[in-house]
Amino acid sequence: MNSNIFKENSVFIISLILTLIFIIWGVFFTDNLAKVTDLIYNGSIDYLGWVYLGATLFFVIFSIYLMFSKYGHIRLGRKTDKPDFNTASWLAMLFGAGMGIGIVYWSVAEPVTHYTEPPVGKGFTVDAANTAMKYTFFHWGLDPWAIYTVIGLALAFFQYNKRLPAAISSAFHPILGDRIYGPIGKTIDVLSIFATVFGIATSLGLGAMQVTAGMHDIFRIPNTLLIQLVVIAVATVLFIISINTGLEKGIQYLSNAAMILSFILMLLILIVGPTMTIIKVLFNTTGIYISDFIHMSLRLKPFSEGEWIASWTLFYWAWWIAWAPFVGMFIARVSKGRTIREFVIGVLIIPTLGTFAWMSIFGGSALEIVQSTGNNELANYIKNNVSLAIFTFFDYLPLSSLLSIVGFAVVTIYYITVADTSTFVLGMLSEGGTLNPSNKIKMTWGVIQSALAAVLLLAGGLNVLQTASIAAALPFTIIMVVMSFSLLRGLKNEVHAQRSGKRGAQQ
Repeated sequence: MNSNIFKENSVFIISLILTLIFIIWGVFFTDNLAKVTDLIYNGSIDYLGWVYLGATLFFVIFSIYLMFSKYGHIRLGRKTDKPDFNTASWLAMLFGAGMGIGIVYWSVAEPVTHYTEPPVGKGFTVDAANTAMKYTFFHWGLDPWAIYTVIGLALAFFQYNKRLPAAISSAFHPILGDRIYGPIGKTIDVLSIFATVFGIATSLGLGAMQVTAGMHDIFRIPNTLLIQLVVIAVATVLFIISINTGLEKGIQYLSNAAMILSFILMLLILIVGPTMTIIKVLFNTTGIYISDFIHMSLRLKPFSEGEWIASWTLFYWAWWIAWAPFVGMFIARVSKGRTIREFVIGVLIIPTLGTFAWMSIFGGSALEIVQSTGNNELANYIKNNVSLAIFTFFDYLPLSSLLSIVGFAVVTIYYITVADTSTFVLGMLSEGGTLNPSNKIKMTWGVIQSALAAVLLLAGGLNVLQTASIAAALPFTIIMVVMSFSLLRGLKNEVHAQRSGKRGAQQ
């Protein structure tokens, strides 16, 4: 009986044991963990950075090819299937899962940091401001969304069209066949759970720091470790309540609320901020981004130190890939009934344009404040206090109190949404790919994620965790490239089957 229980829940049990071992390692042997993860991370960046660059550019090209290809008409599911969610809710949910906390956390901090230390040229200049916006667009534009497009589409296709379990391993069926149900498939699923748990725990830790920073800015509550831990505890209770309301109500309502508040925030800043500068930044940076895209995508600086590229571009590409199992699985779950062309437009093109608008409004306004006033001290303060960056920026605008309150609400809702969606996905992966995992499994992962974020904040180990999850992204990069070819083979078989079916019907 016990062996049967283990066999049925082996992915969940092994993932849980590995996670707990890592937590113990992080708490009691923090220095050792830091050394090991640094060694793996630095090695992968120094010697295999080209793999991240090449793979990510491939994902962009592959996604665009699918959108215009003969496969674009294929519906995810049966021909008669209609989408489970309206388009606005669908876009809100996938945007919240894909970017969420990150886009709020970095929207002011990244452009200002690049402005002070650009990859080329001198800092604190007009050229530095344009370069800062270009690279911010690059890091948050087509590339991350292409990563999510590839994995999300592969998972959705094999789930809904081939009736396979909602598991990462299912995307390899054209290559592995029924071996996806054996040790190879289970290993792929355990790796994806492991990457997801640590990627999300890091985001929850960063999110707790930003929520606490917002509480300090608005309510003058002390910005301390204790308050950060209280925030994690309260958020855990809130998203456990949300989990029990189900996907259709909990996550959909939270995502819609976050999106509405985000639009209000963008509109307020567009009105009270430097409106003409924002519009110019959006058009100008989009043009530079398109013209320099290939150069930025393959830039490695072979004859000099590439520290900036390693600490920003390669870091981001590895980070997005570490997030990919969670985001891809969630996007697949909410995308039934969409055609492949619709899917690519909704997951790659629209979020990229939305991100450009967001970054132009926040980053463009912040750079205008710094550049026009020559306030280098403010720029350096933002660079050194990233979790406070967005609230510091609000202080320099009219209606600063209102902006801070709305901004705080957006951060808080995105924080709960990410925790909520990730526990849903972990539940799906842990229960053999079921589309509606049990609340017990979801709550278990929810508590573990929060505990891991709290433990790492206590141990001062968020950087260690971040590094570890990025080091783990390298094997998953290779997995995703193979997954792309597996998807292509599956789509070819689908088209062939459809043509054969039509011929059979005509005869």
